[in-house]
Amino acid sequence: MSSVLFSPIRLAGLELPNRIVVSPMCQYSADDGSATDWHLAHLAMLANSGAGLVVLESTAVERDGRITHGCLGLYSDANESALKDVIARVRRISSGKFGIQLGHAGRKGSSQRPWEGGGALKPDEKSWPTIAPSALPFGENWHVPGVATQADLDRVVASFVQAAKRAVRIGFDAIELHMAHGYLLHEFFSPLSNTRTDSYGGSLENRMRLLRAVAQQVRAVVPKHIPLGARITGDDWREGGVTPQDAIALVKALKADGLDYVDVSSGGLAADIRNPSEHGYNAPISERVKRETGIAVRVVGLIVAPEQAEQIVAGNKSDMVALARAMLDDPHWPWHAALELGGEVARPRQYLRAAPKMWPGAQVRAGR
Repeated sequence: MSSVLFSPIRLAGLELPNRIVVSPMCQYSADDGSATDWHLAHLAMLANSGAGLVVLESTAVERDGRITHGCLGLYSDANESALKDVIARVRRISSGKFGIQLGHAGRKGSSQRPWEGGGALKPDEKSWPTIAPSALPFGENWHVPGVATQADLDRVVASFVQAAKRAVRIGFDAIELHMAHGYLLHEFFSPLSNTRTDSYGGSLENRMRLLRAVAQQVRAVVPKHIPLGARITGDDWREGGVTPQDAIALVKALKADGLDYVDVSSGGLAADIRNPSEHGYNAPISERVKRETGIAVRVVGLIVAPEQAEQIVAGNKSDMVALARAMLDDPHWPWHAALELGGEVARPRQYLRAAPKMWPGAQVRAGR
């Protein structure tokens, strides 16, 4: 039986050779938002992994929308020029497809890099003011964000639009909006972080208002042949927070606004929230989203083994799987998965000597 994981999928005008996606992973290595040599090396490593799509890390749409000082951005001409150069150079050594995730950190911004502690920046660490739907900190010892005004929200929406235009000019194959993991758009969506009483708070419709404004206005400037998607939260994992049914309502609205796919994730809203530890814990949520909305769905969350990924897509729990740390651990994960599942994957000509047909050691490595 042929592998579903290694079957093609079409998103808008983009044809992907398989259902494996490299998930966005922050590298905390940019210079005032601009890509550096690290990004070139990182993306070049993943470009020939065999994954159908590589999605760049969450990229801030404005300078104060970064998570850390090292986060990638697309808010200036310098950012655009540096990233355009990196992508152009990587494309010269790969036929891989590249997407970019655009986001705004909200109250989780002005943070230390993980290896610096991961907490809120101290005043002597060049911290900056953050905004959120309400004046509620991300956690203990975190700064209290300013309550976003209408002017702030208008600026944020315009920044998403401008960043999307830059992404189109760079030539990305897909664009994704970050509406999860406790960042600004998720903060507006969740009743745990949004206690507003204006048109952006209270009802589910109101809490979706900013997310839909971003989706609608970005869709208006992204050509229809370029897939536009969103990473959403399927569950806050806390009573009173976002539920899978809320996520389904959001996805239906985003589909009506012209989005082509969603990536189902969860958690991350507050510092003391812990996600489940079961492998593929978001798959039951993505299955519901796929069944009840009909949109193309990708799922992320402790997907490690090839057979596990195959079961998710073959069982109609998701159309695609996204791998993060599994790809850092094994940048050739799709090669090895293809061998295990009987699939085919593109390899650079320079590495064909390591393909199973030319190297008996591949079977030994796979334990056969």
